[in-house]
Amino acid sequence: MKTKIVRIGNSQGIRLPKLILNQIGAGSEVDLEVDNDRIIIKPTNKIRDGWADAFRQMAINSDDKLVDKETTYTS
Repeated sequence: MKTKIVRIGNSQGIRLPKLILNQIGAGSEVDLEVDNDRIIIKPTNKIRDGWADAFRQMAINSDDKLVDKETTYTS
């Protein structure tokens, strides 16, 4: 896909179609990387981002117990 570089205030930018942003799961922010002669755009909002830290903190606070008791089903 080709797109034009446009002036945005004192900066320059490109317009990204909503379809492309949806395909990569991007929200309102993205991460940019420069790799040799390429610009790489990645979504910043990762699913489960920060969960490991939250679970670690729950374990420290002894808040990592099941809410519901286990149920055993028999037929």
